[in-house]
Parts: sequence; structure tokens; C-alpha cells
Amino acid sequence: MKNRIRRQMGDAGVSESIGFLLIFAMVITGIGLVTLYGYPMLLQQQTGADEQIMEKNIIVLQNDFKSIVYKTVPYKETSLKIGGGTLFVNNYPTSGPTFQILDTGIVMADNPTGDLRYDSTSTEDEISLQNGAVVKRNLAAGSGSSMLAEPRWFFDETTRTLVINVVNIGSTGPMSREGIGRVQMKLGQTDYLRKDYSPSTETITIIYTPGPGAGRDYTKAWQNYFENTMKMTCATGPLTCTKSGVQVLVVKKTEVIIASL
Repeated sequence: MKNRIRRQMGDAGVSESIGFLLIFAMVITGIGLVTLYGYPMLLQQQTGADEQIMEKNIIVLQNDFKSIVYKTVPYKETSLKIGGGTLFVNNYPTSGPTFQILDTGIVMADNPTGDLRYDSTSTEDEISLQNGAVVKRNLAAGSGSSMLAEPRWFFDETTRTLVINVVNIGSTGPMSREGIGRVQMKLGQTDYLRKDYSPSTETITIIYTPGPGAGRDYTKAWQNYFENTMKMTCATGPLTCTKSGVQVLVVKKTEVIIASL
């Protein structure tokens, strides 16, 4: 009799419905926490991964440009995944930054060089392959920018020779791509100029002007390159950099045509 009463008292208050509701509430709470905190974190990590992949992809395209411009390879093709944004081709001579080159006169006029640009849809980051360099900036972060990969310009201290490679990017028409793409590019027209100032020397001036449109200003990236790598003296508004003591100036202009994306 006592055992029966004890069993009845131990089972008092036990309900399958209450247990189900408790477990169901715990499951819903877990799903809510994952949705509220975990999913945005996963999206942020995916966005960061997409941008890192695109940085590497643009640098790969820069290496293809180098093969075309410096090794005169007639054709290159690269397959890549464009995630989290869109890849655009902006044609010269109507889009992209300008690089005017001066000595006592005009060596090269300020014609836009075009660019190959990736725009992120979520973080407002922008990566541009322009005039042989890979540059990056965030449109919401003000005027700051950085250079991810430098162009192939150089100055030889022994012969006082300044070599400037100008890369113009063109295409057969307006192009943009999302998702899986295949960038086909080929060598276009080339032009070569050499000026010998020896035995005297000359001061060479380069004026950088950003391309048209909001968020296309990479002044800081180019200024850091001109000052730190090329050892030039720069002033802003617009960016104007000078190199003194030049005896030989070599300017090579190469057109890279994007056939398809």
C-alpha cells in the first residue's frame, strides 16, 4: 500500500504535453539564436572570403596583362569565379584614370586609360586593375585607398633612365559579369617613345587624375607608389609628382583588349 502511494506521489505533475512544449521552446530558441547571431556572421565571413578570392583573381589577371604587355603574348584566357559582386570593363579613352606625362612640353596627353573593376554588392569595396596596377578602396570609408600590386615602372640610378609602361584597357563593347566567368584578352596596338636628354638632365612630371564617377579616386594609392617606390616628389590637387635628374625617358603604351567576360 505504501509503495502504491509513493509511486502515485512520484508521478504527480508529470505531463507529456508540458515536456513537449519545453523541448519545442528550446528548439525554437536555438533556431532563433542561430538566425539572429550565427547567420549574419556566416554571411560576413562569406563576403570576406569572396573579396579575398577576387583580390587574388584580379592579381592573376594582372599577371596575364604582364604576359601580354611585356612578353607580347598575343592572347590570354583565364577562368574565374566572381562572387559577391560584379566585374566591369571600362573602356579607354572615355573611362578610367588619366596619367599625363610632361617634361618641358607634353610627352603624353591626359587620355583616360580605362580599367577592369570589381564592385562588391555588400561591403562597397572596389578593386580596380588600372594602368598595370591593382588598387582597392572602400566607397564608404572616405578618400583612402591602397595598392595591392604595383605596376612595372622603374628608374635606373646608373643610367638615369625612367621607364613608364602605360596600359590602356579596351573592349569590343560594354561588358559585365557575375558568377562564373572566362576573361579573354588579346594584344592591341602598341606605341613606343624614347627621349634622350643627356648629357643634361630633365625633370619629368606625372599628373594623375581620377576617372569620372563617384568613388573612383585612387589618389592615395598612387601617391604612396610614386613617393615610396619611385622616389618622386608629390603634391596633391590634382596629384602631381616629379622626378628630377632623368637623362633617358622611355614610355611604352600598350592596348589590352578584353574580348569577353
